[in-house]
Amino acid sequence: MYLTVKETAAYLELSEDYILHFIRHNKIKTLHDGDRYLINKNQFDNHLDQMEKYRMMIQEYLSEPIPEDPDVKDED
Repeated sequence: MYLTVKETAAYLELSEDYILHFIRHNKIKTLHDGDRYLINKNQFDNHLDQMEKYRMMIQEYLSEPIPEDPDVKDED
């Protein structure tokens, strides 16, 4: 399935200018039909999977309770 630059930006939750920057620097594979760039959606599957794993790892880290510090002394 091919997406336009605007659809790709929405799909990746990035700005259109950012997508165009990647296209100009050959970081995203595209087809150019003379009028517009067409981008294969499947090339982002691995990236999105890695981002989801990273989000889950961060959520796990943030949900861990802070351990008690054994050096803290009560000053009462």
